[in-house]
Amino acid sequence: MPFKDLSLDPRLLRSVQHLGFVKPTEIQLEAIPAVMVGRDLIVSSKTGSGKTLAYLLPMMQRLLKSRPLTKQDARALILAPTRELAKQVYAQLRLFVSNTPITSALIVGGENFNDQDKILKRKPDVIVATPGRFVDHLEHKSVFINGLEMLILDEADRMLDLGFLEQLTLINKAADHRLRQTLMFSATLDHAQVNQLALGLLKNPFRVAIGAGYEQHQDIKQRYYYADHLPHKEALLKHFLTTENIDQMIIFTATRSDTERLAEFCQQLGITAVGLSGKLNQAGRNSVMQAFISAKYKVLVTTDLAARGLDLLSVSHVVNFDLPKYAEEYVHRIGRTGRAGAKGQAISLVGPKDIVSLQQIEAFLRLETEYSQVPGLVGKFDGKEKPKAEIKKVIKKRPAKAKPSQKPTEEKKVAKAAPAFFQPSDDGLTPPKRKKK
Repeated sequence: MPFKDLSLDPRLLRSVQHLGFVKPTEIQLEAIPAVMVGRDLIVSSKTGSGKTLAYLLPMMQRLLKSRPLTKQDARALILAPTRELAKQVYAQLRLFVSNTPITSALIVGGENFNDQDKILKRKPDVIVATPGRFVDHLEHKSVFINGLEMLILDEADRMLDLGFLEQLTLINKAADHRLRQTLMFSATLDHAQVNQLALGLLKNPFRVAIGAGYEQHQDIKQRYYYADHLPHKEALLKHFLTTENIDQMIIFTATRSDTERLAEFCQQLGITAVGLSGKLNQAGRNSVMQAFISAKYKVLVTTDLAARGLDLLSVSHVVNFDLPKYAEEYVHRIGRTGRAGAKGQAISLVGPKDIVSLQQIEAFLRLETEYSQVPGLVGKFDGKEKPKAEIKKVIKKRPAKAKPSQKPTEEKKVAKAAPAFFQPSDDGLTPPKRKKK
């Protein structure tokens, strides 16, 4: 079925044609008609399935064909877990609003709060935002969503993993009325919090499950290599960088410091490389991603910042230098290659510290991992747990004689540090609020 058979507005069809899309994907074919008749929707789909268009097209159709509930409030709100994904969604949205009277705005953390306040005062119809920064504007009364017509959660599982449940609950309460339509997209519906959130947000939702998260991507060849330690991983990485036919490569690491270190490691091999981490400000992150997209760099070294949502068609290789904490994140990482029918290579380096993550990935993908070897770089580690180190005998010392009691002194109170659940530079939160005068 072509897009023209979905009864879309001619302006949307022209945009679709301009983008080069001819037939809807499976998820688009299932989701678009359901949304267009007003159903709430909960979708589970694998990466690269075309979910962004699956909600943008019916959302635009509703905004173009129906009157707004109020003249003051935003009509649609699209929430994304990270700034990078929000920016990509906004870029696609702009292609559809360009030849229509619909206005839009991007509201994410890391950018000037007062400038965003001015943008919101223009009362945009559609807002793409990260949850933390949007709630700050909501509490600041920069924006109102009492008349919100559509609430769309892109990658709800990731938002919950980042600790945004409280913000999502506040947004839901601020726009809680019977005419609101809610769409929720998640990599998996096995996420307990996702199901709980869906019960609170959606009304009798239409469920769509296209390509379970554990299904193998046919265009991505997955390879696993055992590594004894950090130098062994670096030696394997050097081998792949110098022998593989690479267009562009993304290397995923566990820590921010490794992004810079491995970027320098690649540069020493004469390969153009750049590191991306949450400690960069928004302008710096934008600059790095734009430079990589424009092929200024051959290698991008990053944490899970670039694991989701980014459509990078020239990435031929993904390397998991460290395996991710969550199995679902592994699927999103390797999904940065093998896009739009292209073939991709996903290489994972498995060291002793990666075993628990590996077991979770195997359970999630429902397969038994097969390992490859590089001649001359075969280590001793074979995936089995290391034998426990011998416990050294501890010679018990005689207890020291008690000193004569002294006058009690007042104990110093030590302030407990606030728990850092996640770094604010990654989550879209605003700077601290100013004190009232």
